[in-house]
Amino acid sequence: MRGRPRAAVLLAAVLTFGAALVPSAHAAPRPPRTAVLDGARLQQTRARAARDPELRRAVAGLTARADAWLGQGPWTVVDKPRPAPGGDVHEYLSQAPYWWPTTAPTPDNPWGCPYVQRDGQRNPEVDSGTDRQEAEKVFDSAYDLSLAWYYTGRRDYAERAGRILRTWFLDPATRMNPDLEHAQSIPCAHDGRAIGIIDFSQSYTSVLDAQAILATGAPGWTDADRTAMGEWNEKFLDWLENSDFGRQEGAAANNHGTFFDLQLAALAYATGDTALARRTVLAAGDGRIARQIAADGGQPQELARTRSWHYSTFDLVAHVRLAAIGRHVGVDLWAYRGPDGQSLSRAVGYLLPAATGAAAWPHPEPEFHRYAATDVVHAAADAGDAAAKAAVPRLQAPPGGDLWALRPAAEQLDSITG
Repeated sequence: MRGRPRAAVLLAAVLTFGAALVPSAHAAPRPPRTAVLDGARLQQTRARAARDPELRRAVAGLTARADAWLGQGPWTVVDKPRPAPGGDVHEYLSQAPYWWPTTAPTPDNPWGCPYVQRDGQRNPEVDSGTDRQEAEKVFDSAYDLSLAWYYTGRRDYAERAGRILRTWFLDPATRMNPDLEHAQSIPCAHDGRAIGIIDFSQSYTSVLDAQAILATGAPGWTDADRTAMGEWNEKFLDWLENSDFGRQEGAAANNHGTFFDLQLAALAYATGDTALARRTVLAAGDGRIARQIAADGGQPQELARTRSWHYSTFDLVAHVRLAAIGRHVGVDLWAYRGPDGQSLSRAVGYLLPAATGAAAWPHPEPEFHRYAATDVVHAAADAGDAAAKAAVPRLQAPPGGDLWALRPAAEQLDSITG
């Protein structure tokens, strides 16, 4: 989701930005209790931003993104052309991206059923008539705006973020139900599927961090908002743990399972269940790293995909974000070694030649973007991996600039939509 095109950072924004930085007096009495981001590190970065030219340039890039959101939204699940199966407009609805009709639509067969799968080929139908793109905008905008408020103190960023979150999650007339029963449906075949949970597990953890940032005193985000959002998160966590779809997705052996664990651990931590968060992260060593990463660092299930580079970086985003949650609950996933030496560092090392431009990616990938690996390499460098540290100066910045210094948590930087 984070792969959407980024607005170019204007030179004028860099030149005029210094006055907008948060003065030291704005510093919160406590760091945000973020699930993936390191709240203490955010607080320290904010304290240095006004006197660090590199950070000032990064904040200018961040505010350019936030400014673009001020005139957009809010979005709601009740605005789609037709409700989800069952007729409840508050139910989230999306469509499987790689499934295509086999015949031209007719009055008797308006969808052109049956649908067939074409891996890596995205059906443009999925971007119209469902909630998928609007949800992505909610996730991205809330994250960008909350971070921009944190680093600048501008109340319009916080107020916009609050309105976007309230409209999508809390207001009775427009709120989304806390489940994903109708995600990644296939017309004429499935009203919803367990793998649709990845619609949220890709980026909802950023929304949890946005909520934690706003909770440090953002204008327009009230105690009532925080309480109501916490209740929504608890209901969503309960659905993930106890629904058939949740159990199926948790059992997935590829990136779907990794992202499920990420979402489960982050929600558990955000809602105060640190024991569940710790168990989930701890289990990811033997359960995910050892099973998904080969001895040479490759990820066989992702390398078999049509877009092997995208999915290799994609799965690693989930792994390293889960490792970031581990920092809060006393589990060091970066130190884990599988029976054949499998590790997160080895998986990142497998990507380094292509990530730095030193060698071509040796697997199928029709839309190779070198910058897709930039964040996971940053994460490995921060974790102490020497090869990753040496590679950082040779990384390609993503569109809109490298903002790792402001939000040091891996994101998927390229887009599956190409």
